[in-house]
Amino acid sequence: QVQLVESGGGLVQAGGSLRLSCAASGRILSIGSMGWYRQAPGKKRELVAAISSADSTNYADSVKGRFTISKDNAKNTVYLQMNSLKLEDTAIYYCAAGPLMSRLSIDEARFGSWGQGIQVTVSS
Repeated sequence: QVQLVESGGGLVQAGGSLRLSCAASGRILSIGSMGWYRQAPGKKRELVAAISSADSTNYADSVKGRFTISKDNAKNTVYLQMNSLKLEDTAIYYCAAGPLMSRLSIDEARFGSWGQGIQVTVSS
């Protein structure tokens, strides 16, 4: 079992920045890929970004150039740096962990561990 705890969400004005953190504990060695997903009201959950143990990354088109996913192996933590935030970035953000997946085959169904979610609200 892997436990994930997100932090760093909150309220920010459009154009601002936030950094989300996801601290992992438990069966850390079983983690091959980690991802950030988000779900806005009335919408399906969508992949925001993912990173593998080999440091390959994958981003949704809507966040490319604005968001950066990274990890600190010593701290068992994955980060999502979000810059130039837009109103449409408002959502609950979830951290997820799963087996190694190539950047072209990120599959939500294969992420077996999820955090509780954290709210990000972008205001005008």
